Amino acid sequence: MLEIGTHQVLEVARLTPIGAVLRNIYGDEVLLPGKYLPEGTVAGTGLEVFLYKDHEHRPIATTLEPLVTLNKIALLRVKAVSDHGAFLSWGVEKDLFVPFREQVGKMRAGEDHLVILYLDDRTDRLAASANLHRFLDNEAISVADREEVELVIWDKTDLGYNVIVNYLHKGLIYDNEIFSPIKTGDVRKGYVKQVRPDKKLDITLNKPGYEGVEPNAEKIMNMLQANSGFLPYTDKSDPQEISSNFEMSKKTFKKALGTLYKQRMVRLEEDGIYLA
Repeated sequence: MLEIGTHQVLEVARLTPIGAVLRNIYGDEVLLPGKYLPEGTVAGTGLEVFLYKDHEHRPIATTLEPLVTLNKIALLRVKAVSDHGAFLSWGVEKDLFVPFREQVGKMRAGEDHLVILYLDDRTDRLAASANLHRFLDNEAISVADREEVELVIWDKTDLGYNVIVNYLHKGLIYDNEIFSPIKTGDVRKGYVKQVRPDKKLDITLNKPGYEGVEPNAEKIMNMLQANSGFLPYTDKSDPQEISSNFEMSKKTFKKALGTLYKQRMVRLEEDGIYLA
């Protein structure tokens, strides 16, 4: 089966004047236009391609890299608006359509919007939706405390940032867990800090507990080495100053510093930290 909206590795069945006919193991065929055909391709070659539908709604292959794939989420720019909806640039030849019913607020050309790529059941065509809530489910949670997850940064709230977890769930990173700049559309690695009884997800960008100490201790060591073996910070330093300079909470900073001290890699003096 040719799965529209995904990458697949297909074999070149035959070459034609307009491109290459690709075939999967089930005998399904699709055209790769000649302008996307790698030089030196011959029958029998395996090619990784992305599948979508052309302007006549026929399956087509391309070696261009899309900015989003089926059931994934990305920040895309509005290229044009029509009487039926908006069209987004997404890295392939045919623009991606967003029906009005799938917009959250009217889209305008030049704007960037976070959208999900989905296959419309009624038309069997790829489309995009900015109504992300209807594609996310926090009833059937598929992650656990401390699990590493893939995040898409969503939007700012009074508490922090909403994030999309593994393209399946909604989560929240609290402001006091953010130690470096983030913005809508960023894709980050993160960790589940807590699955709450109400099935809300608390997310952190740093490994929770003592698992996160080692890379933070290494960060402090690198900063010491880059500053002639001295940093003017102590356990009495202002938490905001620690956050701004080390991109970690003061609690994490003290844990990492304690690890270095126990290993006799640093000296802690009244005026700051010294390499031992």
